Amino acid sequence: MAKHEDLPIPIYTELEPVYGDGSPLEEAQLRFQTLKSKFADVFGQAPDIFARSPGRVNLIGEHIDYEGYSVLPMAIRQDTIIAIRKHREDEPRELRIANVNDKYPLCTYPADPNQDVDLKNHRWGHYFICGYKGFYEFARLKKIELGAVVGLDVLVDGTVPTGSGLSSSAAFVCSATIAIMAAFDVNSPKKEIAQLTCECERYIGTQSGGMDQAISVMAKSGFAELIDFNPIRATDVQLPAGGTFVIAHSLAESPKALTAATNYNNRVVECRLASIVLGIKLGMAPKEAISKAKTLSDVEGMCVSFAGTRGSSDPGVAVKEFLKEEPYTADDIENITGEALTSVFSNSTSSLDVLKAAKHFKLFQRASHVYSEARRVYAFRDVVLSDVSDEEKLKQLGDLMNDSHYSCSVLYECSCPELEELVKNCRDHGAIGARLTGAGWGGCAVALVKESIVPQFILNLKESFYQSRIEKGIVSNTDLGSYVFASKPSSGAAIFKF
Repeated sequence: MAKHEDLPIPIYTELEPVYGDGSPLEEAQLRFQTLKSKFADVFGQAPDIFARSPGRVNLIGEHIDYEGYSVLPMAIRQDTIIAIRKHREDEPRELRIANVNDKYPLCTYPADPNQDVDLKNHRWGHYFICGYKGFYEFARLKKIELGAVVGLDVLVDGTVPTGSGLSSSAAFVCSATIAIMAAFDVNSPKKEIAQLTCECERYIGTQSGGMDQAISVMAKSGFAELIDFNPIRATDVQLPAGGTFVIAHSLAESPKALTAATNYNNRVVECRLASIVLGIKLGMAPKEAISKAKTLSDVEGMCVSFAGTRGSSDPGVAVKEFLKEEPYTADDIENITGEALTSVFSNSTSSLDVLKAAKHFKLFQRASHVYSEARRVYAFRDVVLSDVSDEEKLKQLGDLMNDSHYSCSVLYECSCPELEELVKNCRDHGAIGARLTGAGWGGCAVALVKESIVPQFILNLKESFYQSRIEKGIVSNTDLGSYVFASKPSSGAAIFKF
């Protein structure tokens, strides 16, 4: 039997295989009908084909995918659906991208796969262009004949809350890429599409690690997935019975592309610097460390060997020994590497932006988080596979989630006051474990909750966390359903031909 990641994106002629039955199916049918009629209103034609890709919640393994470590997310029911129509050769050679939601104006771009994404002028349609450029790049590499460049009509409908840490951008980039492939009648193994879509998002200036795209493309209904990188593969993880995940938005938005230099990409740079310094302290020549130590996983073996001399297998032992807890200045690091940081990062403009914005670098804390979080991912999987009762499994998983939150908050400093308040609220109302999820600095928390108390738990959160924010007008009561909800693991990307 072919492995999950070797199969192409499934093509369906009906909605049930993806959306199930009952009210989720009725809701989906309504969305697709609305999408179809709005498409005809905007473009005067019917779409050729539809594609969808879900958002995701990461259960454990935060900020470690770009360091080469495995993560453990699940897809959620919220997704981005794209309707697309390929122009004939006698029609305008332009990309017209509209949205069901009127707050996103129509974006028009030339049908030119080589165009640059204008990062100084941020438009929502840029995410589609990421998929468009990536698809043409992919076709070139695979020597796929696409014929003359033609225009596209595109209509987008997304239900993943934006800036929530639930990966609305990856859901958009993945569904865009898959819709474009489907419009050109191209399909490929899921692992290739996951890799392609991860590279696509870099056009918008985010140094993404690949988890969001991998789970969006490869998810399987009913399972979380342990995602490994280099090469990408997904292993089903069946969560214990009796527990459900509740996802709650802190209402602090975290626009990843806009704050990258001080937040997300800053951590990528700090981890790279920690790997280089560890490499040098553990015996690599500075030049070698700069060229070979790209991520903390690259020097993990050396750290583990050092830990072995102290009777341990934990790479954190080397971190404690060789990295100081006080923040490093650029001068401190340059004294160790013997090379200017601007030349170490000379080929990455996003990293150079970080150097301009950063006053100092916390290498000890970032490396401690990454190595301990990487171990928690495997501990999480081992608990799921262990022989203990479901009750005991849930308790152990909750403890791991709580430890992960502490590490994200204290060592990685990617939390914020709203997330701290929300996570505490979740625990106070009976969550077995709760943590921030996604890039952080806002966005969502995920709580592991006993299934039997979910309705009461959500009600309590509404009173203790959301009510005061409703009164202040930060959120309206009618929108609350998209900001706090329970989710079982849902299915991944799909193409629909009706």
